[in-house]
Amino acid sequence: EGTYELGDFALQSGVVLPNAKLSYASHGTLNDAHDNVIVYPTWATGRHSANEVFVGPGRALDPERYFIVIPDMFTNGLSTSPSNCDPPYDGPRFPLVTAYDNVRAQHRLLTEHFGVARVQLAIGFSMSGQQAFHWGAHYPDLVERICSICGSAKTSTHNWVYVSAVRAVMESVDGWNDGECRKWPPRLLRAVMRIAMTMLFSQDWYRAGGFGLAGASSAEEFITGGEALLADWVPMDFYHQLETWLSADVSANSTFNGDLDKALGAIRLRALVMPCDTDMYFRVEDNELEVAKMPNAELRVIHSVWGHAAGFPGQNPDDDMVIDGVVKEFLDG
Repeated sequence: EGTYELGDFALQSGVVLPNAKLSYASHGTLNDAHDNVIVYPTWATGRHSANEVFVGPGRALDPERYFIVIPDMFTNGLSTSPSNCDPPYDGPRFPLVTAYDNVRAQHRLLTEHFGVARVQLAIGFSMSGQQAFHWGAHYPDLVERICSICGSAKTSTHNWVYVSAVRAVMESVDGWNDGECRKWPPRLLRAVMRIAMTMLFSQDWYRAGGFGLAGASSAEEFITGGEALLADWVPMDFYHQLETWLSADVSANSTFNGDLDKALGAIRLRALVMPCDTDMYFRVEDNELEVAKMPNAELRVIHSVWGHAAGFPGQNPDDDMVIDGVVKEFLDG
């Protein structure tokens, strides 16, 4: 584990984050050619320890073969976030940080700090998968291949509506915009978790009583227990992760000027896109439209009742095994 000092970091918005920092974890050994690298960013509600479930000897992300770097997203409480940023952008004054901003910072970590010459794979789940698309579009000379698991190149309209609903609930708390909100009001945590659990798992999963696999006797017991997922997060950090999610768009930058087809067409490297057929955040149909615009992309659908959680490392061992096998095949191909 480590922290890379970015200094004063200019965001897409023009705001300069003072003394910006990127937290990360690494596994394996960088080879002499500096070209055995895999970059695997974190996702919403994720810190690098969550990614590590997918890393291990004999796995696709094998530290005995690869040097695996797991950068923490801005706003996750480890990298620069509302809860730890220097004034004047601390707390509710924190600016929008986009997926593109995150990937630019990660690029600096790899090239400036580690001297990376080649990235064998940029991989991610959910918002991390959105970052993988950005790696492919913006750094094709550095990256060999990308893999997005339950992610997309751009947050779809329905996905945006869902995330904006969570944001609106948070903004409805008395004094939200005036205060630091460093701890969850119990009613807010309860409401946010219920909205999130509506989408994280599929209707099929609930119908089959999937919550029983977590040792819960009912959906209510399961969701209440799930509040622990967010309980240790500073609410303002989580809120700004939602802002990053809402704004995710591989074409929303001066390189592509909002032309999504052009951005997708620029991802000429090998790409593996793995949606789940019951995911309600990142739909198969959205990925099909994206892959059709990418010159060298393959769509591999995960068939699972686990919805978005099918791609969440450590949630379902069967899905983990399927994903691991496909990614390993992709790396070896």
